[in-house]
Amino acid sequence: MDQLLTAALYKFVSLPDYQALQKPILAFCVEHNIKGTLLLALEGINGTIAGKPEDIHAVLNYLRQDPRLSDLEHKESYADSHPFYRMKVKLKKEIVTMGIAGVNPNDVVGTYVKPEDWNALISDPDVILLDTRNDYETHIGTFKGAIDPKTTTFREFPAFVEQTLDKTKNKKVAMFCTGGIRCEKASSFMKQQGFEEVYHLQGGILKYLETVPEEESLWQGECFVFDQRVGVKHGLAVGEYDQCYACRMPLSQEEMKSVQYTAGISCPHCYDKTSEQKKAALTERQKQVMLAKQRGKGHIGAA
Repeated sequence: MDQLLTAALYKFVSLPDYQALQKPILAFCVEHNIKGTLLLALEGINGTIAGKPEDIHAVLNYLRQDPRLSDLEHKESYADSHPFYRMKVKLKKEIVTMGIAGVNPNDVVGTYVKPEDWNALISDPDVILLDTRNDYETHIGTFKGAIDPKTTTFREFPAFVEQTLDKTKNKKVAMFCTGGIRCEKASSFMKQQGFEEVYHLQGGILKYLETVPEEESLWQGECFVFDQRVGVKHGLAVGEYDQCYACRMPLSQEEMKSVQYTAGISCPHCYDKTSEQKKAALTERQKQVMLAKQRGKGHIGAA
């Protein structure tokens, strides 16, 4: 199979007719054999799609025909096998869920920092560096010196800020996330809370790993991505991690050698938390996944 192109994209923009956009976008993607997920909401569009390069660019051109999305940016990476099993276009209340009413990067947002300027900013001793991602993401990599909020969902981020940070003491705050979208919303929230100097990495970790040479990088480990690649390294090369499809935690090569790891059924993170009944159900599911792979098809339970 020729290499497949993966495009990660998002844009905060007012889309009052987002519900009407769902079917035409889905139909165009299906027509071009695209797989992945796109989210539509009043506040904008977000998602990751994969397919042949010419088909991906056809979809991106189609989206940019809408004047509101004419400057839609995307990040590219390549994979030898398809990172998704099907195509979905979902309608949501938010394209990244924080759950706080009135937080809108279209109204107020922090200062964007280009990847090539990021190292200088986060090397400033007066800057508080926040990783806005969740615990299963920070588990495999983060920036040197970053604070891990240890959240399980982005909904927990506002409480973390309230309980941990002080706008009168933490004068400079820099934040980062996978592709930049959570940081835009997080920075909007923090500006509303009265934090004056709020910065976020433009294009996220993915753009940083694509742009900044490894020898100059302050990134440590891999970057978790929400598809079958699991993690990517500098230059957006596919990483060494796999994923436990019972609990969704990323797994290192060492963790997969554990006696508690059985593909599709358990891993060291969930072995003692999964009932025997659940393990039996996962065992049957894994059998179906393997049978589907032997037939050259993606099993719906594998994604």
